[in-house]
Amino acid sequence: MRILVAEDHPSLARSIADGLRDEGYAVDLTFDGNEAMHLASSNPYDMLVLDIMLPGRDGFSIIQALRRRNVTTPILCLTARDGVVDRVKGLDAGADDYLVKPFAWEELLARVRSLVRRGHGQKSSVIAVGDLEIDTAKKSARRAGNAIELSAREYALLEYLAHRQGQVVSRSDIWEHLYDQHDETTSNVVDVYIGYLRNKIDREYPTKLIHTRRGQGYLLGLEP
Repeated sequence: MRILVAEDHPSLARSIADGLRDEGYAVDLTFDGNEAMHLASSNPYDMLVLDIMLPGRDGFSIIQALRRRNVTTPILCLTARDGVVDRVKGLDAGADDYLVKPFAWEELLARVRSLVRRGHGQKSSVIAVGDLEIDTAKKSARRAGNAIELSAREYALLEYLAHRQGQVVSRSDIWEHLYDQHDETTSNVVDVYIGYLRNKIDREYPTKLIHTRRGQGYLLGLEP
């Protein structure tokens, strides 16, 4: 999952970005409202963490502009303003959630997970694909009741495919959601991680869940 963090306090911004990366998210980071607007308009983020008081362009106007452009990416507002009027203004502008600074890290993570699920149309934290279960809260997976050990990148790939289960997802689409703007890897690395997942998820089971559509991409799901 790829997230844009736009926060004008560098130490807080880097702390949020580093924490999200530790959780397996790909993160783009900016301290400026104009750059935030540009990045949010031109990249397929799974959600935005957006400070309201940004230099260059404030968060309220960014949200309004994105919604006018029909950008539906879930947005979590961060602000030091704790008044009801400001919270209402942010939500009315089109934000999906609101968190007042200072905040507890675990609460931020919970809200991020919730908004990512919402953005992909998932209500439950557990996604079932046949006998495979992906727990998006615990960042874990089990097949036929057996725990599967996954690296952070492997889990991120599996979760993204699970959110799109039954759909063919292109290699470039996967790459854009798993890697940030400064990553120098190419989309071919997706093939490598698909291989890792197949080895851990499908190898020992007669029913295969990861399928290749030649020239199109990959699909996670039960074959019809």
